[in-house]
Amino acid sequence: MPHRKKIIWRSPSGEVVACVEKNKVLQENLAEMRQICQDALDDAVLMGCDEQQVRAVFTELIVQLESPYLPGN
Repeated sequence: MPHRKKIIWRSPSGEVVACVEKNKVLQENLAEMRQICQDALDDAVLMGCDEQQVRAVFTELIVQLESPYLPGN
């Protein structure tokens, strides 16, 4: 199931990221992330893990990501 929601990407100042190539890369990245997460979820459930716990671990992983490109880093 592909990511179907149309996302309007914005800069930190709120401006729309209008570059077609940038939007294409962002959508491709989301599709790749979705597939990796789906595969990992499927593996975990097939090995007997609790689906909700796996989802919580995925969420925690995303929350803990840090960008080296943000101001102040």
